[in-house]
Amino acid sequence: MPDLLIELFSEEIPARMQKRASEDLQRLVTDGLVESGLTYAHAGAFATPRRLTLALEGLLDRSPDTVEERKGPKVGAPDQAVDGFLRGAGVSRDDLEIRDDKKGQVYYATIKRPGRAAADIVAEVLEATIRDFPWPKSMRWGAGGLRWVRPLHRILCILTREDGAEIVPLTVDGIVAADITEGHRFMAPGEIRVTGFDDYVAKLKRARVILDPVERADAIWHDATNAAFANGLEVVEDAGLLQEVAGLVEWPVTLMGRINDAYLGLPPEVLQTSMREHQKFFSVRDPKTGQIVQFVTVANRETADHGATILAGNQRVLSARLADGAFFWENDLRVARDAKMQPWIENLASVTFHAKLGSEAERVARIAALARELAPAVGADPDAAEQAARLAKADLTSEMVYEFPELQGIMGRYYALEAGFPAEVADAVAEHYAPLGPSDTVPTAPVSVAVSLAEKIDKLTGFWAIDEKPTGSKDPFALRRAALGVIRLLLVNDIRIKLLEDRIFSKADMLIAENEDGISGPNFDVYGPDLLAFLHDRLKVHLRDEGIRHDVIDACLAMPGNDDLTLLVKRARALSDFLKTDDGENLLQGFKRANNILAQAEEKDGVEYSYGADVKYADSDEERALFAALDAEGPNIDAAMQAEDFGAAMAALAKLRAPIDAFFEAVQVNSDVQIVRRNRLNLLNRIRQLCLDVADLTRVDG
Repeated sequence: MPDLLIELFSEEIPARMQKRASEDLQRLVTDGLVESGLTYAHAGAFATPRRLTLALEGLLDRSPDTVEERKGPKVGAPDQAVDGFLRGAGVSRDDLEIRDDKKGQVYYATIKRPGRAAADIVAEVLEATIRDFPWPKSMRWGAGGLRWVRPLHRILCILTREDGAEIVPLTVDGIVAADITEGHRFMAPGEIRVTGFDDYVAKLKRARVILDPVERADAIWHDATNAAFANGLEVVEDAGLLQEVAGLVEWPVTLMGRINDAYLGLPPEVLQTSMREHQKFFSVRDPKTGQIVQFVTVANRETADHGATILAGNQRVLSARLADGAFFWENDLRVARDAKMQPWIENLASVTFHAKLGSEAERVARIAALARELAPAVGADPDAAEQAARLAKADLTSEMVYEFPELQGIMGRYYALEAGFPAEVADAVAEHYAPLGPSDTVPTAPVSVAVSLAEKIDKLTGFWAIDEKPTGSKDPFALRRAALGVIRLLLVNDIRIKLLEDRIFSKADMLIAENEDGISGPNFDVYGPDLLAFLHDRLKVHLRDEGIRHDVIDACLAMPGNDDLTLLVKRARALSDFLKTDDGENLLQGFKRANNILAQAEEKDGVEYSYGADVKYADSDEERALFAALDAEGPNIDAAMQAEDFGAAMAALAKLRAPIDAFFEAVQVNSDVQIVRRNRLNLLNRIRQLCLDVADLTRVDG
């Protein structure tokens, strides 16, 4: 079985496109080969700035012969129909076979297709892949019609067997496939002939090209952290930047440089953001102070002066960039110190949040009112919560955040402190966007929690009010993220809020209606339940990662108080843990058995068996034992539910498992004696009702 090696060699591919492009190359080629009958043992795809590479091991030498039987028209059908069938099947009339069918005799064609050589199939599939490659952006060049992300120069395509390598015969837009690649643009230019994947990787490395992007990233991180450690410093982790830089170089050379002392007083976030966004530099900090003091840049070549010239040029450019940052910083500090951020707050009136939801100033007013409303429920001071909310968006119109939008909130904290606001208020400004994702830190300071909750609830309520909800995979306003943020804020901080009953959504809706002409009035009763259902859907996804099944959550959603997400999750976690035990699993079966018997009897008799059961009609020890267990544990379950101690309620339920099992083993519910039958059905209703008071077990699978 041969191995296949493909390389598409071009001008520099943007780093952000490389990973997806290598995956697309593997998907398109392997799918095409498999559809044509060529299977393989293993595939690996790689990318550098100038090449996409695919290596397949254990490819079939040729596709298998195939035989297909195809049913045709009835015997006696018009010649036009028969001729069309012959053309489609690629056979002659003499090749047809007549067979008996349910509706008479019909023609059958046996189509035999001989296998094809691997080289022919690879050439066909690769040409189609190149011509239809799904680049986000592509270009034409020269006189050809081929589109590629950058000019495509070479196609390497070989099949390697024990007796040597075969070049796959392929020409695409004048580019003839060969067994030749090229080394590093500067350090090892020129052609390199290869015979297989191992030979290819080894020769590229000698020619100063590391093929594997993971290996390049590891090399960058290893060298950078070693250089920092040698100077008593540490590199600030930045996985996104590491992946991007690994896509900018074929032979990474790390160089560590100093930041001009004049700029060391800038906030570390400003230094890091400026270096990352403009220069693709890694920040290096002093672990003792947390201050960023140096940087790491990654060159794409080794030089005789060991990078001194490159580093000097980078330091000059960086100083110019940081001079701009220092200018923004000083200007913003004057606004914060002298005017207490007020000009920025006023400027929010000219910043549109959404055409139907008004300006950022109007939104801030709503968030401030809602934060004050929420403050008591989260243990925050209402005045501090309102003050923090009114400052939360102010830095959006500052010079620094205009230059670096990703610093919003972060810079607001610095400016609030400079303006003399309390630390808890400043911290809330920085944290009110959080959490931004499932792994982001959740605010826990009460004022921060109040403002963060208010910000997200206002966003959700607003977009529901104007009927701009997420559809399918589209979520342009990040409403799913906002919903998850609400969930995590409530759960992490153990906050008890009834979103519907306490009218939290309704209050937010009223605030929106008050300052938006386009919204006629509170329509909370129309969309409120739908918004809660959206939060429940997000909660299911969140809890699934904890190992809690959807049916278990559904059983708890069916209970009263499901707008209290913290209470809902406590119930779901307790039920999930209970059902993982033998007692829980068996009790569930007992409940379902009782429920099924009751449902059938109630449908047959046309009555509801819920009028109480009397132990005097019990005629077996097992039946009397079940009465005793229900009498003993019923009050315990009720007390535990009143106390919202779901663990205790499940423990009490577990004690019913054995008497219920024994009852069903020894007792026939549908007795011939009607008074006994009715009594036993009413006894089953006690079981059903006790279980349903804990959760709707009818919704649990099993």
